[in-house]
Amino acid sequence: MPTTLITGASSGLGAEMARQLAARGHDLALCARRTDRLDALRDEIVAAHPERRVAVKALDVDDHDAVFRVFGELRDELGGLDRVVVNAGIGKGQPLGTGRFDANRQTAMTNFVGALAQTEAAAAIFRAQDSGHLVVVSSFSALRGMPRNMTTYAASKAAVAHLAEGFRADVHGTPIKVTVLYPGFIVSEMSATATATLLVASTEKGVRAMVEAMEKEKGSAVVPAWPWVPLGFLIRRVPLGVLRRLA
Repeated sequence: MPTTLITGASSGLGAEMARQLAARGHDLALCARRTDRLDALRDEIVAAHPERRVAVKALDVDDHDAVFRVFGELRDELGGLDRVVVNAGIGKGQPLGTGRFDANRQTAMTNFVGALAQTEAAAAIFRAQDSGHLVVVSSFSALRGMPRNMTTYAASKAAVAHLAEGFRADVHGTPIKVTVLYPGFIVSEMSATATATLLVASTEKGVRAMVEAMEKEKGSAVVPAWPWVPLGFLIRRVPLGVLRRLA
């Protein structure tokens, strides 16, 4: 059975990924700060799929030493890791120059430096195994610089995507694979007030598109494909005045 580690797995997209991957036959290593939710998710998955192995560990990805320790412990407990999903992140950005450097710094530190620690830890494991699949969850907003509250968030997600692409170049031609996901608007805990509409996918539908892309080991994927692939083409090209009104 393949074994997948997911960070930020206690709720939202991470928790739904765990459910869907378990249904596809994956053993799971689940990390997050809220261990009560992880324990409940583990119990739910094992009840639905008694044959699955599900290991859980507390992890704050801003504690970089802990990232390396926890990834190593989960690898040892489960006998290796076939895939690591760098999913943990926050969205607390504020417009630049409005006195909220604290929020922008926290967003940048968690979404990029925290992701760097996770990628380093996963890459070390995969190099030692000479195999593995790194999946980095970026964002549709990374396709172009975004205004207002999205500026730092989008920049951090663009940086994460480039980090993963650089590692892909490093391991090109080896058994190590890298996927970058660019999710559009999907209902999750980060967007708690959102409901499913034409432009906002339900958690189940959005994550299903993410899981299908990672299972195919695509190099990159905008998910769900409709309507976000055509919107991605447009967002790169609209004038700044239009972008400012849309964001």
